[in-house]
Amino acid sequence: MLLKCCVNGPRLAVEHPALPVTPEEIARAAADAQAAGAGAVHFHAKLPDGHDTLDPRHVGDAVRAVRAAAPGVGVGVTTGAWAQRDPERRRDQIMAWRERPDFASVNWHEQGANEVARALLEQDIGVEAGLWSADAIDAWLDSPLRDKHVRVLLELADGMTEDDVHETADDMLDRLRGRTELPVLLHGTGTSAWPAYHYAVRLSLDTRIGLEDTLELPDGTQARDNAALVRAARVMAGTHV
Repeated sequence: MLLKCCVNGPRLAVEHPALPVTPEEIARAAADAQAAGAGAVHFHAKLPDGHDTLDPRHVGDAVRAVRAAAPGVGVGVTTGAWAQRDPERRRDQIMAWRERPDFASVNWHEQGANEVARALLEQDIGVEAGLWSADAIDAWLDSPLRDKHVRVLLELADGMTEDDVHETADDMLDRLRGRTELPVLLHGTGTSAWPAYHYAVRLSLDTRIGLEDTLELPDGTQARDNAALVRAARVMAGTHV
């Protein structure tokens, strides 16, 4: 089971005192998460004001810093449309990346998903399919690029109860059954983060945790940092680090 740590997401620094923004902060968070038991990290490169960017310089600086601080950890980034609304411009920025991550997530409900995925593949960057809904799953299954991806991300929204998580995850998995052999990573956000993590462990799926997904430990208290979330996840899975 792969445990990925998503260290910041689109959040701003004011949301948590340990949310990493600069390349140095992102690298330190990645190294701490790796030491706590994460096998991969996912981050959003940031502008100085904390907003997400796909700018080649900022992405390259962060990727380079993470690789130096956490050798051997899988390095992933976002291609979210909120970081660059224009699909064509988004593709151009990706094609200009020179310090390339190992993989990047592509949200299949966003305009231009196929083109973004193709740009990543042309750069020899692994593609993770971010699937948030039944429509996104259907769109991805129709893509001629789907078999070239490295994994599928089944992503559950905030506001879900544990029962909602089980029902939604089962429905999404049923839609994929028999139609792909790619590894599946199941995760949630906000209220669904820990129930989705627990269900992923139960189903022996890859999963993730980090300050992008939740600011809280399973007991509801605020997590000190990303490493604390990873340690709590390893304990929940029955593997103590």
